[in-house]
Amino acid sequence: MNQKSNDRQIKQDRSGWKEAVAKYQIPDLKRSYWQIINSTIPYFVLLYLMVRSLEVSYWLTLALAFPAAGFLARIFIIFHDCGHGSFFKSRKANAFWGFITGVITFTPYDYWKRDHAIHHATAADLDRRGIGDVKTITVDEYLALPPLKRLGYRIMRNPVVMFLIGPLLVFLVVHRFARRDSGREERLSVLWTNLALLALYAVVLPVIGVKTYIMVHIPVLLIAYSVGVWLFYVQHQFEGTYWEHHEDWDYVTAALKGSSFYKLPKVLQWFTGNIGYHHIHHLSPRIPNYYLEQCHNENPMFQEIEPVTIRGSLKSLKFRLWDEKERAMVGYDHLRTVAQQPERSMG
Repeated sequence: MNQKSNDRQIKQDRSGWKEAVAKYQIPDLKRSYWQIINSTIPYFVLLYLMVRSLEVSYWLTLALAFPAAGFLARIFIIFHDCGHGSFFKSRKANAFWGFITGVITFTPYDYWKRDHAIHHATAADLDRRGIGDVKTITVDEYLALPPLKRLGYRIMRNPVVMFLIGPLLVFLVVHRFARRDSGREERLSVLWTNLALLALYAVVLPVIGVKTYIMVHIPVLLIAYSVGVWLFYVQHQFEGTYWEHHEDWDYVTAALKGSSFYKLPKVLQWFTGNIGYHHIHHLSPRIPNYYLEQCHNENPMFQEIEPVTIRGSLKSLKFRLWDEKERAMVGYDHLRTVAQQPERSMG
C-alpha cells in the first residue's frame, strides 16, 4: 500500500471518531477554575520571589525563571483553550479569561484566535499555508527562489532565530500590531491588549524599576516562548508527518498524521497542559486540555498513533523543507540528492 492509499485508509478506519470524542468536549467548570488558580497564582508568586532573589544571587533568579516559565506556558494553554471555546461553556467566560491570560502572555485574544482557527482549518494543506503556522516551503519552491530569498529562508529557519530570537520578536513586537487584513474585532483586540499592558507597566515599572524588570521577566518570557515555539514546531514538523495539496487533503488524516503525539515526561506534560496529545487536539479542538489524556487512553484508535519522544523529536531540528516526491520533511543536505535530478534542480 502506497502512502496516499494509507492516508485514505486512516480516514476510513477512524470514521467513528466524532462519537469517540463527543463526551470529552464538555468543560468542567471546577477543573477549569482550578487550573486558572494553580497556574496563575504560582506564576506571580515566582515572579515576586525572583525579584527578591536579586538581593541574594542572580543565579538563583535564573533558576527560578524555569519553573516560572513553566507556569507561563500553562497559562498560555488556558488562553489557547479559551480561544477554541473549550475551556468554559460560556462564550463570555472564554472571552474574559482569554483576554486576561492574553495580557499575561502578551497575546491579543481575538487576533490570535482568528489566526489559530485558520491554522486548524488549513494545517498540512500545501495550498493554504501562511497564517498561524511555521513557514515551510517545498524543495521545488526553494530551488525556484532567487539567492537572496533562499538566504532569508535559511535565516528564518535557523534554530537560533526560530527558537530564541523569533519568539521574543513575535510575542513582544509583532503582536503589538494588527495586520492590514485584520477585521475590526481583531484590531480592537490588539488595541485593548496594548492598553492593558501599558496600564500594567505604568504601575509595575515605577515600583521595581526597568532594570529589575528586564533581569526578572525577560528570561521567563524567553524560556516560555522558546519552549512554546518548539512544541508548536515539533507538533507539525516531525518524521513521518503529513502534507497534501488541497484537492487530496483530508481533515482527519491531517489531524492524526499531520499532528504529532509528543510523549513528554509527566511533569512537562502537566506544565504544557497535555498539548503533546496534539493529534487529538487537532481532531477535536473543543476538548479541554485536561481531558486530552483521558480521551487518548480510553480510545484505542488514538493509541495506534506512534508517539514522538523527546529524543526522537530532536530529529526535527534538521528539517527545513518538504519534499513532495519523497513525501517527507528533509534538511538542506537533501538538496545534493535533488541536484542530481536535472528536472528539479532547474527549479
